[in-house]
Amino acid sequence: MTQVLRMWPLLTAMHRYDKSVSTRNRGVGVEIEAPILAYLIETRNGRILYDVGCDYNKIANPELRARYYETDDAPLPVPQMSEEQRIPGHLARLGLQPADVDVVVVGHLHFDHAGGLCDVCGCDIHVHADELAAAREQADHGYFQADFAGDYRWRIQREEYDLAPGVRAINTPGHTAGHMSLWIELPQGRPVILAGDAADLTENLDEEIAPGLCWMEREDLALESIRKLKTLARETGAAVWPNHDIAFWHSVAGASAWHC
Repeated sequence: MTQVLRMWPLLTAMHRYDKSVSTRNRGVGVEIEAPILAYLIETRNGRILYDVGCDYNKIANPELRARYYETDDAPLPVPQMSEEQRIPGHLARLGLQPADVDVVVVGHLHFDHAGGLCDVCGCDIHVHADELAAAREQADHGYFQADFAGDYRWRIQREEYDLAPGVRAINTPGHTAGHMSLWIELPQGRPVILAGDAADLTENLDEEIAPGLCWMEREDLALESIRKLKTLARETGAAVWPNHDIAFWHSVAGASAWHC
């Protein structure tokens, strides 16, 4: 029986970029607006945070912004993020603080998913071993070394596993070397699969389109993970939640918490 009590989707920033970033070889020249989401899952055993958004300081500080986003070799669109959208701000509005989070699961270590680790540095941080290795080797320009170079309490994972009854980490490599998604059994209604960047958009799922960026150009691995999530959804009756889909975000934003 699940020990999940409720789950909150957290909007940590908005990002505007070329659609081909999310859909491989499709949408070049089309700019989309994409939410950067994290999720707080409350269980009877404690609280789990899936992803942590960007490092606000690298966006708000002009010198840091120039260093990390406005480089000559690989300039990146700067996310639109307010200080209130940092993880501590979201927690405070729920009457919590970072110390009330027991476990952070980082689906992958790109800047828009792991930058906020500096705001929750006292927690156990779960990451796949292949992901941490690829990030430290700078496998692509989405990794900011400073985001994960601190004295963090890493809990290195390899196999799929249960964080708590009703919360299972699913290996979904392809976008990155060690990407992990989460399967969550809510106390009522359908389970939910947080796809992470295995599927940015509903289009990635419906039409089986790989993300624009694939680790080592392994589009086949990314597509295999998309199909794996769809199979898991069919087998368990789950809904797959894409990670950067603005229409999807609008469909869940009105709920104060998901529990049924």
